[in-house]
Amino acid sequence: MKVIEFTVHTTTEGAELVADVLWRHATGGVAILDAADALALQKDKRVFWDYIEESAVQDTGEALVKCYFSAEEAPRQARAVREELEAMRERGRGFLEFGSLETSQREAESDEWAQIWKQHFRPLHIGSRIVVCPAWIEYTPADGEEAVLLDSNMAFGTGEHETTSMCLELLQTALKAGDTVVDVGCGSGILGISALKLGARRAVMTDIDGIAVESAAHNAALNGVADRAQVLLGDLLEKTEERGDIVLANITADILCRLAGDIPRYLKEGGTLILSGIIAPKLAQVKEAYAAQGLRLERELHRGEWFALLFAREK
Repeated sequence: MKVIEFTVHTTTEGAELVADVLWRHATGGVAILDAADALALQKDKRVFWDYIEESAVQDTGEALVKCYFSAEEAPRQARAVREELEAMRERGRGFLEFGSLETSQREAESDEWAQIWKQHFRPLHIGSRIVVCPAWIEYTPADGEEAVLLDSNMAFGTGEHETTSMCLELLQTALKAGDTVVDVGCGSGILGISALKLGARRAVMTDIDGIAVESAAHNAALNGVADRAQVLLGDLLEKTEERGDIVLANITADILCRLAGDIPRYLKEGGTLILSGIIAPKLAQVKEAYAAQGLRLERELHRGEWFALLFAREK
């Protein structure tokens, strides 16, 4: 089946934010092609390169962000994406550089995305214990490591995005054996599944996207934790009364602020709330919104353009 490959020209600085826009419209996933990533990998002593194209490490400051649209929906989706990109440029004017934001399109086969995903996804070490692995690669965890397997045709979070990796790092510091974890906007299920493999008793994962829910349920089964995972389609507030020792929400800052009066209701006394997906202009607003709910900010991580926060609730 033919699909439309849609490409946005942006900057290294703006690539993740552009990718977030494409995620809301894409069929199958989003890929970022950036020489800065190849340069970073060259410096990673755990990765051995016997050969790499010189052109791949010529950092021009430009990044390409790609996704796929169905042929029927491409005109509408492309218009919607361009409108969102221009609105984002206006919001970031003066402190974020997005480059040209020029777009291009080409016809492609529908299975190209899965093949690109397979070629570029590798075992990814996050924190001291989690290794996110593509399901088709054999990986033997070292002592103390837990491998979280993700299937090749499932998107919505692989751990490579700063917002996800920061959540996983904070989760590893906060989780205790036997905890119950609630994940708001679970995507691939990477956070809830990681919690279960690290010793959580139960994980409740919710998402408003049906494909994300299917992905999370599939990956939970793949990791052998489906019996301890509950994956729900719909708004957290409508689907469960479960309260967690840890509540995770890796979503946009605007939604975090809107839900500030609701999300803490699902956190037990003495529990930990981990928030991510926050850009600098919204950071103070998110902090104030959750402090107003009686939560105490204990940790703050900053990576790239993104922030993650860890709050504690008093016993």
